[in-house]
Amino acid sequence: MSLNIPMPREQLERIVRQVVRERLAGGRGTLAGPQGHKPNVVVNVSARHMHISSDDLRTLFGPGAELTVYRWLYQPGEFASEQTVTIVGPRRRVIDKVRILGPVRPASQIELSFTDAIALGIEAPVRPSGQISGTPGCIVIGPAGVVELKQGVIRAERHVHMSPADAAVYGFKDKQYVRLRVNSACSVTFEKVYCRVHPNFLLEAHVDTDEGNCCDLPNATSVELLG
Repeated sequence: MSLNIPMPREQLERIVRQVVRERLAGGRGTLAGPQGHKPNVVVNVSARHMHISSDDLRTLFGPGAELTVYRWLYQPGEFASEQTVTIVGPRRRVIDKVRILGPVRPASQIELSFTDAIALGIEAPVRPSGQISGTPGCIVIGPAGVVELKQGVIRAERHVHMSPADAAVYGFKDKQYVRLRVNSACSVTFEKVYCRVHPNFLLEAHVDTDEGNCCDLPNATSVELLG
């Protein structure tokens, strides 16, 4: 299934700025000098959401259904869709209006906070996104049908996206664990932040709702990545 939606100007500008910084840094991910690439880490809260497969999208929303953009996200090409679903856990515990993020993926996956998992009665393990083997499932209800996921419910491991140029400046590698310091009235240093390096990534860390609340992220004065 293809999605032909123009990328908004602000997202294009972020990508262009990233490319320019990397070229100034020497290009192709080389280590920056004092006048070179200067990483600027952004930290965002990743609220509960679903990633969906093409098959499950058709089942839940009907034949020919496609995701439509509600809001573009920070990472290029990723968006919160207008489509939402209802999630049903054991003993009919329910969370309504769980938003689907696009584009579609090979397998459906639901990401919850610890509080969400408790509310649903699901023992959701902490996993990197996409690593769903052996995880619990749930029932997903859409306007056109119902899907019973056999697996795919996780608490997403906190992580940071970065380009090779960013990784070179920090001295980090793909799949390495680093630390994230959030300075606020209740400062917190998060351990075991999973590092994901790819040429298409912009520098952004994700924490879940519980983690964002515990460090008062909206009122943070600064954030920093540490080895």
